Amino acid sequence: MKKTYYLFNPGRLSRQDNTLRFLPVDENGNEGQARYLPVETIDNIYCFGSLDANSAMYNFLGKHYISVHFFDYYEHYTGSFMPKEYLLAGKMQVEQTKYYLSNKKRIVVAQKFVQGGANNMLKNLQYYQNRQKEVGKQISAIQNYILKIGDSTQIDELMGLEGNIRQTYYEAYDVIINDFSMGNRTKQPPNNEVNALISFGNMMCYTLCLDQIYHTQLNPTISFLHEPGYRRYSLALDLAEIFKPILVDRTIFSLLNKKQIQASDFRQELNRCVMKDSARKTFAQAFEDKLKETFKHRSLGRNVSYKHLVKLECYKLSKHLLGIEEYKPFKMNW
Repeated sequence: MKKTYYLFNPGRLSRQDNTLRFLPVDENGNEGQARYLPVETIDNIYCFGSLDANSAMYNFLGKHYISVHFFDYYEHYTGSFMPKEYLLAGKMQVEQTKYYLSNKKRIVVAQKFVQGGANNMLKNLQYYQNRQKEVGKQISAIQNYILKIGDSTQIDELMGLEGNIRQTYYEAYDVIINDFSMGNRTKQPPNNEVNALISFGNMMCYTLCLDQIYHTQLNPTISFLHEPGYRRYSLALDLAEIFKPILVDRTIFSLLNKKQIQASDFRQELNRCVMKDSARKTFAQAFEDKLKETFKHRSLGRNVSYKHLVKLECYKLSKHLLGIEEYKPFKMNW
């Protein structure tokens, strides 16, 4: 199975036959020990430090369908190198565009994303309620919001409802997490440890969804819940709504409550909280472990990994757009 590689240090990436050679370089220009990555084993690369590579390097990566995702010093996602869109199909693009242009069709798909995400947030809260966490107030509020999703007729109205659901859900963070306080959700910049982890995890989930969309015939720039923007892979934002509670939030709860990430793994800079390399590496490893984890899929009757689950979601959406089968978002039952 191909793997995701994380480059936390700045350095130079070069080709050596069919192997990638990564040479870490510190801020003083001192070179570290080179690492060699066989190209056949690479699915994608996450870069958290500055990367020195030439056009020939990217041509080589493109021929092997290896994507590279870039993050800045503050863990913000800044962009991706994506190989040529080799699976895009004309018929799919036409149908996807038709759904976007028809408010009646678009709102139905957008509602599915919100329903899937809300259900998975609800399951997280119910899980902790069963473990004597006082989150009943948030559960009741989200259940009431879910009943209103089907009544929405405009995307702005639906986005407002989704925002209310997520705000209510975040209110339960301080009850679920021990020894840390989230307070209000702050993004740009995150003002504390929990907000920093959420922003980092959400970007990881977004890039995962983008990667899986790329391996289907869907166009990542044509979305339904989020408004398509200039040079923005907004369909990945749509899909991420379903998987953030499963992949990001559960990882955060586990890491903090088991004290695998602690306050010493962060630093305060002016008005923002920044994750140290120790926190980023620990989260990335836990996120990868979650993606490899398998469970018995109800419809397929076999075990699938969470990473493959995201691709299956893309296939289900494709069938809906082509009129083959109604799209039903993935909903956790545990």
